[in-house]
Amino acid sequence: METTRHTCIKLEITDASDPIFVKGTWFHTHFELSITDGLNAWLCNASQEQVRERAAQWDQPVTEYIGLAERYLGFQQPGSAYGFTDAADGCKRLSWTFEKEGTKLEWRWKCGPAPNSKKVTAGILDFLMDANIRLSDEVVTKTQSFERLKVEAEKCLAQSERFSNEKVEFESAIYAKFLGVLNSKKAKLRDLRDQLLKQEVKRDLPQEEEESTDKTESFDEVSDDGKSEEEPVKDITSTSKGAPASGARGRKRITRK
Repeated sequence: METTRHTCIKLEITDASDPIFVKGTWFHTHFELSITDGLNAWLCNASQEQVRERAAQWDQPVTEYIGLAERYLGFQQPGSAYGFTDAADGCKRLSWTFEKEGTKLEWRWKCGPAPNSKKVTAGILDFLMDANIRLSDEVVTKTQSFERLKVEAEKCLAQSERFSNEKVEFESAIYAKFLGVLNSKKAKLRDLRDQLLKQEVKRDLPQEEEESTDKTESFDEVSDDGKSEEEPVKDITSTSKGAPASGARGRKRITRK
């Protein structure tokens, strides 16, 4: 099924006091125009053959030709000169200009008088009213949606601020506890260090005393006969000195016999 698109614009005509309303119905290979100035109406039914012929003259595909026509007759383009001039037998010629590759071009389509101008005008007005209602409903819907989003955004912002404050408070509490534990650990480590230092000092002192006592005893040792080690040295000296005397006494005793 071929899809259709509808457009309707209030077209300001160059060198004309009053605007016209142009309603377009756009198909894949052709289009239809309904035009009114509020009193009279005109119709333009561009058939597939006519559109194909015009597109071939401009060396364009049909879809591109229709798309360009819809662009200029769906929205009034700034810089384009629109015209709606008289033609023979009550007809009108609708034209508009555009530039392509630096060249100014003009498209023109002949529009015949409508058999029933009131019906065409009423149809255009009905379309505008329906479009206005749809746009109004869309505006209301989007406004309500925007308001809901705004409320949700405010709630999210307030919640985010609350979470941020709670985070700061939590971090402050954690840091305070951490500092307390850290200081307590440092104090315990200092106490342990002091205790270790005291124990090392106590262990060092007895060793020094024992060493000094051992050195003293080594010089004061007593021999088995109750004399010191120095005394036998004296005895040996005295004996060596007295040895000749004892020998002499022995010789005298032998001579007497």
